Amino acid sequence: MATVIGAHLTKEELEAGLDAIRRSPADVGTVELIVRRPAENEREVLEEGRLELVEGLVGDMWRVRGSKRTADGSAHPDMQLTVMNARVTDLVAAGERERWALSGDQLYVDLDLSEANLPPGARLALGPAVLEVTDQPHTGCAKFSARFGVAAHTFVNTKAHRHLRLRGLNAKVVVPGTVRTGETIRKL
Repeated sequence: MATVIGAHLTKEELEAGLDAIRRSPADVGTVELIVRRPAENEREVLEEGRLELVEGLVGDMWRVRGSKRTADGSAHPDMQLTVMNARVTDLVAAGERERWALSGDQLYVDLDLSEANLPPGARLALGPAVLEVTDQPHTGCAKFSARFGVAAHTFVNTKAHRHLRLRGLNAKVVVPGTVRTGETIRKL
């Protein structure tokens, strides 16, 4: 069991988890957690969520929050959903599943999210819904650092690991549908 320092793992403990992360399935995995963010710093863990073309995850604040990456501050269409590898999430949350939602992502999956496995344009099926991986980078922010520690923030964003997309990826809905916790996610 990893030593927890204020619920934050050390750099060495995080690096020791890389082998397990690299063993994530490449083609077919599992949706481990669905989280809706109805307002700033609020999280709702869902058993199922509706994915729509315009709204993304229905009830999530993505659309109203907007983006610094658009000229007018509106929601960025290529940052509709954030998907994070559940093994990475479990590692940075020091094995405390109830803390997973704090990372601020909507979908937590047991699947290899690396650039080599899922380049921009790759598609993922989750039940009847289909997502497309976009080229927008997903990086940890100050909130991620505060919640999981500076070492975790550095670990998921370091240049040496960037190709693994440890912080996750951005995606958009291309076929709407309902996604459920525990169902299959597969690369198309």
